[in-house]
Amino acid sequence: MNTLLLHCRPGFENEVCAEISDQAARLDVAGYAKAKTDSACAEFICNDAVGPERLMSGARFARLIFPRQWARGEWLTLPETDRIGVLLDHLKSMPVFSSLWLEVLDTNDGKELSNFCRKFEAPLRKALEKAGKLKEGGQGPRLLLTFKSGREVFAGIAEAKNSAMWPMGIPRLKFPRQAPSRSTLKLEEAWHHFIPREQWDERLAPGMTAVDLGASPGGWTWQLVNREIEVMAVDNGPMNEELLDSGLVGHYRADGFAFRPKRPVNWMVCDIVEKPAKNAALLETWIGEGLCREAVVNLKLPMKQRYAEVKRLLERIADGLAERGVKASIGCKQLYHDREEVTCHLRRL
Repeated sequence: MNTLLLHCRPGFENEVCAEISDQAARLDVAGYAKAKTDSACAEFICNDAVGPERLMSGARFARLIFPRQWARGEWLTLPETDRIGVLLDHLKSMPVFSSLWLEVLDTNDGKELSNFCRKFEAPLRKALEKAGKLKEGGQGPRLLLTFKSGREVFAGIAEAKNSAMWPMGIPRLKFPRQAPSRSTLKLEEAWHHFIPREQWDERLAPGMTAVDLGASPGGWTWQLVNREIEVMAVDNGPMNEELLDSGLVGHYRADGFAFRPKRPVNWMVCDIVEKPAKNAALLETWIGEGLCREAVVNLKLPMKQRYAEVKRLLERIADGLAERGVKASIGCKQLYHDREEVTCHLRRL
């Protein structure tokens, strides 16, 4: 059990290695990270068996940027027959689990394994319950089985409150047909990740006001209007006519980086394709000057040193707000619906 497995977006394995190595150094956990390009996962191999648990208990998963999911455990080779028997034998010394997730990696090979996992889950769940190893809703950790093939699986565990909210870290969001672009799912996923669901009615309430910078054609504006929030949509491009007819949207043909509302708003959102430093500076300005209470802004990433660049920009935002005497929570995540970008969320405290 000296291995920590981390899922990620294919192509971002190096970023996960850099980030988890940073966390390990902070917590004085000895080991090394390794990954294969486009494998959609990375591993941190600890020098001792307690390293992965120390690493997971000392870091908040929700605060990590590039990992989608994590679990501590080890790889197992399964036979063609009696896979369940081998798994039960391996798990017999572990605690009783509170839930079971069968996962695959976000690759073409992983997608092909989805049918196998669906068929395998029911008999495995029944066997675990019969053996007294699975008690749904209990206090134990979650059992996470990541399959590379029908005969190779990572048997891992993680605390349900300190791991991904969804299997593989992938939310099952349905694209609303009325929305004018698929980018609408980026903002919805950001709300799920950064705002506890029980706080939505308070922090995303009807009658609130928002500014959407770079709004055209209105994918993010649609999410705000769906919450009955009044939106100033700022973009020189055209907006979806149905959104304009809603009575909740005002279209301002202006430069998103120069636009300022006449009075503070509850929300500012921005998905402008621009250099990440420029979007980060915009985010700091809006929160720092009190132009909004909360903000969600996407930062487009460079081709190289992506983790280092995001880390530098987040530190710059934090330092800039501190110089202004402004307290704010800062979150950053590469969401499932992001591509070559990360999503930042700031809230004035």
